[in-house]
Parts: sequence; structure tokens; C-alpha cells
Amino acid sequence: MKTDCIILAAGQGTRMKSSRPKVLHNIAGKALAAWVVDAAKEVTGTPPVLVVGNDAQKVKEAFGDSVRYAVQAEQLGTGHAVVSAEEYLTGDGYVIVVAGDMPLIRAETLKKIAAKAAAEKLGACLLSAVVSDPFGYGRIVRSGGGVACIVEHKDATDEELEICEVNASVYCFSVPLLKEALKKLKNDNAQGEYYLTDCVAYIAGCGHRIEAVLCEDPAECIGVNDRVQLAAAAKQLRQRINSALMREGVAIIDPDNTYIDAGVKIGMDTVVYPGVVLEGDTSIGDNSVLYPGSRIKDSRIGSGTAVQNSVILESTVGDSTTIGPYAYLRPNSVVGSGCRVGDFVEVKNALIKDGAKVSHLSYIGDGEIGERSNIGCGVVFVNYDGQKKSRTVVGKNVFVGCNANLIAPVTIDDGAYIAAGSTVTHDVERDALCIARSRQKNIEGWAKRRRGE
Repeated sequence: MKTDCIILAAGQGTRMKSSRPKVLHNIAGKALAAWVVDAAKEVTGTPPVLVVGNDAQKVKEAFGDSVRYAVQAEQLGTGHAVVSAEEYLTGDGYVIVVAGDMPLIRAETLKKIAAKAAAEKLGACLLSAVVSDPFGYGRIVRSGGGVACIVEHKDATDEELEICEVNASVYCFSVPLLKEALKKLKNDNAQGEYYLTDCVAYIAGCGHRIEAVLCEDPAECIGVNDRVQLAAAAKQLRQRINSALMREGVAIIDPDNTYIDAGVKIGMDTVVYPGVVLEGDTSIGDNSVLYPGSRIKDSRIGSGTAVQNSVILESTVGDSTTIGPYAYLRPNSVVGSGCRVGDFVEVKNALIKDGAKVSHLSYIGDGEIGERSNIGCGVVFVNYDGQKKSRTVVGKNVFVGCNANLIAPVTIDDGAYIAAGSTVTHDVERDALCIARSRQKNIEGWAKRRRGE
């Protein structure tokens, strides 16, 4: 039986204290609502309907054509939000309705309520949770074993406030019955809003059976309304991510202090130390070591490679290479296998081929270094003349001495030597020695005379 999904994401999110729509706040590498969208897709196999309102254009730009859209121009409650998506309520199947600020909801949980609703031909199936402090939650009121209604906290009687089974704001409705119930909604309540929960009471009152599935992990039911809750949910997601990686053979020394985004791939026997941040579309090979304080984003790191306290952005590093400490690989950098990029080396839009070494205190910008070449301490690829940037090409088996400046565009051919302190402005031939500095001159007694002695 067909199951669709509507995700409610039109709220303003004022408690976030942000100019960004709440559902677009990043959490463990995804937008808040993206976690719900991805879970829904696993259940339905089709793009869910995202109900948007505040900053609708920003939300549409973020999600593109990965979802369908309904617009709730004025926020008059959850029931009103579903009415805004009524054009998608077709057929005689079921529709899941879930809030877009519940990033911890699992696809397996959504599948469970959808399967129960279809198998037992329920009018609706809800997700509930038993919590020790139900303050602020809608209460599940049962009758004859099933659900009679859901009472919002502000509308509950003293007796109903004692109920600890609460509404998790996840529903699976029979589409025909939901459409009928939406027509009967009224806003005569403490909030003056059209509650989706009133649809539950209406369907039950018409004699249709409604059941609630108790969520095994109450954390799934957490909604994010402010930055405190955002941080708490992010911690839960990181625990899931890190646990899954450790089960696949990754050694994460301190999972509570390791920050890995969803979608990051790490090979077996790689060791990740505390304080490491792995973001975006990043993959790490087998048997690598990521030491404390390293940040890697949208990059590929090979196997057997060590990264020490360094930043790598939108770059690629090969196998058995050492990066850092305190190296900085800026976007479009490619470092080969068996390389060394040492402390305080900055690489930008450059290619460092297999076996090459840039050990310390150098800037490699807009250039290329050939196989097995050695770049000495303090070497600068001078890539900018004030108007345009140019490239420096260093061949293989080249030795560049300390504190040399290579003024682009310039080519150093294979096997050449650059003397320390040289400023190179012209190409250097194969196997040549380049000395581009003034001749040393010692003036005897000059310092003594200067002191007046």
C-alpha cells in the first residue's frame, strides 16, 4: 500500500535567535530537516512533501528538487500546515506526518508505525514515548487499549497532566480519513490554532481504531527549538556516527570528543584521536592516523597516512604520506604518496607528486613539484604579481635550498639545484645549479669602527 510523507518545516524558530531558518541549522553535517527527509525517503522511496513558510525561498534553495513543496503562508498550527499540503493527499493509502525539527527520528521507527497502520488497517498509528517529566508535551489519552485522543499540555486537565505517555508528533494517517478530519478542524483552544492532534480525536470518534507505538529510544522524539537542544541532538547523532564507525573497525580513542559528520567514510584500523573534526564529503583510507586537533573537510586521505594537528580543505592526499604538524592544505591541493608536508607549510592549488618533501615553513601556491624533489625550509612560490597569479613548475629530483623565492611563472627542470637564498626569476635548465643572489662581501673592521672603538 502506498505511503507518503509530509514534513512540517514552516515554523519561524524564534527561540534559535538566528537569521537562518531553524530547519537549515547544521547538525552533524546536515541541515536539521535533512535528517528527517532522508529517514522519510527510506520509508516511502519517493521525495517527501516539505511544508515551508518562513524564509521559504532559502529552504527551497537548500533542498532543491530533493523534496516536493507545500507553502503555509500563515502559521496557524500543525493541522493548518497539513491542510497546506492537501493537494498531495491522494489515493487510499497512508501518509506519515512528522515535524522537520526531529533529527533523531530513525527510518526504522517510521517504517514500524507505517507497517502497523497498514497491516491492521488502522485509522491512524502514532509514535509515543514515556518520559519522567512530560511538561510541555501533549498527553496520550487511551480508552479500551487504543488511543482516544491527544490533549495538548495547555489544554489538559489536572488528571491528564499526570499522564507520562506523551505524543512524539509522528503520525501515520489513513489518507481518506485524514482529509475528512481536516475539514472538521477548529481553533477553539488555548493557542487559537488548528491542531493536527484534533484529527486523532475525530478519527477515533468516528469509530476507527487508533494505536500508539511506544518508541524504544525516547531520544528519537526530541524536537529542536533552541541552540541548547540543537547541541544535545548533535551529541546524540555523533554518538550514532562514531559507534557505527567503530563497529566497522575504526579506532576512535575518545568518541565523546571526536566530531565526525554524517557520510564521512573511514577505513579499517585507522586511529582517530580526540579533537579531530571530519566534515562534509571526506574519506580516510585504512591504517591511517589522525592526531589531535586536525580538521579535514571535503577531502580524500589515503591509507597509511598520518595527519598531525593540521587543516586540510577540499584536497587529496595519497598513501603513506605525513602531513603536519600545523600544515595547511587549501582547496585544490593534491599531495601524492610517500610525501612529507611538514610544520607550518601552506599548500594552495598545487600538485606535490609522489615522494616529494616540503618539510617546513614554506608556501607552495599555484605550483607543481615533481617526484622525489626536496623543498627546503622557508621556500616561497611567489605566485602573485599584484595583478594576476601564475604557476611555478618544479621537475623531479630537484633540490631547492632554504629561503629561496621562485618568482612565477618559472620552471625548474629535472635534477636542478637551487642555491639557498636565491631569488629565481628565469627558468633553470635540467641538472643545472642556479645561484641567484649577490656575492658575499666581508668588510674588515667595519663593525668595530661603527662602535667608535
